[in-house]
Amino acid sequence: MHDIKAIRENPAALDAALARRGAAPMSSEILSLDEARRAMILAAETAQAEQNKASKEVGAAKASGDEAEFERLRALVADKKAEVARLNEDAKAKDAELSNLLMTLPNSPADDVPDGADEDDNVEIRRWGTPREFTFAPKEHYDLPAVQDGMDFEVAAKLAGSRFVVLSGAVARVHRALAQFMIDTHVDENGLTEAITPVLVREDMMYGTGQLPKFGEDSYQTKDGWWLIPTAEVTLTNIVNNVMVEEGYLPRRYVAHTQCFRSEAGSAGRDTAGMLRQHQFEKVEMVSITKPDESDAEHTRMTRCAEDILERLGLPYRKVALCTGDMGFGARRTHDIEVWLPGQNTYREISSVSTCGDFQARRMNARFKPAEGGKPEFLHTLNGSGLAVGRCLIAVLENGQQEDGSVTLPEVLHARLGGKTRITADGQLA
Repeated sequence: MHDIKAIRENPAALDAALARRGAAPMSSEILSLDEARRAMILAAETAQAEQNKASKEVGAAKASGDEAEFERLRALVADKKAEVARLNEDAKAKDAELSNLLMTLPNSPADDVPDGADEDDNVEIRRWGTPREFTFAPKEHYDLPAVQDGMDFEVAAKLAGSRFVVLSGAVARVHRALAQFMIDTHVDENGLTEAITPVLVREDMMYGTGQLPKFGEDSYQTKDGWWLIPTAEVTLTNIVNNVMVEEGYLPRRYVAHTQCFRSEAGSAGRDTAGMLRQHQFEKVEMVSITKPDESDAEHTRMTRCAEDILERLGLPYRKVALCTGDMGFGARRTHDIEVWLPGQNTYREISSVSTCGDFQARRMNARFKPAEGGKPEFLHTLNGSGLAVGRCLIAVLENGQQEDGSVTLPEVLHARLGGKTRITADGQLA
């Protein structure tokens, strides 16, 4: 959320940031609401002072025997009390209106974020690995003979509808091995703290990380009011919701492997074949909570953590800087990592690593006390996939496919698969 004090001091900066996002200027509307709210607060304080003054004079009038003055002052106290209550309610309503408006505004892009309208304006930073040259036409993951019995969309559709899958046998085991490999690497080598968190959260947690109020249609809400998390970013980041931490607590680096749930409301007709875009999927999510002066370096570190997973799996990828028009609502800067999928003959997103600055912390009121004293400051938060497990499975299957229909598996998974090195054409680990 944006700082109202900063908007008062430099409204043009907010409008310039919104313009880079392709949004209309909002500073005039915001400042108008803020001015009305502050005027109501001042009026309430004035009326309260008048009430207090009259209250003191009531006793004097009673003691002097001036009944008329006593009755006048007593009526004045009652009137002022009612006026103060009304003005406070009006100020509270105006404050909520202002807060709700600020909640709908996206984060300001960092200065080094490329300007652009959509994904076509994203900027490639670098590539790693060389896509394999096939002596046959590579298939997409769902057409591979090795996975025909282990990736069932028809049974999933019977159970839950479209955009679900039932994994079984060798495919399910490889999927599990990938998640374990990611978690173990992040914990044992990257210094992240593993967490197991709920997948159901209270509504204010969704507000804290920016999924609400604007993007409610992208997630699922239960009849009891809980929300299913679209990513463990929600739970891990909200660990510091409404918390004041000591500077020595920082940085905090978390990782969690969870089920994630998305309605995919804005992607009708996109990636309907296979398991690239599902309503329910698994993801290994990284979240860092840092001091402001450490967040840019942390963004670089987190991006490398995600890249390293792909490099160990031997999967070619490219790193992309998202432009202002393609960046997520809460992000200040985002690096996407796109893995090579030979079945589609293109790179597809497998991780987005974002730094949010103090945008989420302001929504959550998450701050820290500087070690050397001084005024508490808002924390900086970062999040990133490390990685999307299902999409990683797709990449492993497609890049490892052989002409006979089998799939050769990355070496780093062999120990987790009991020494097995491939999935045979009839779907068995061997």
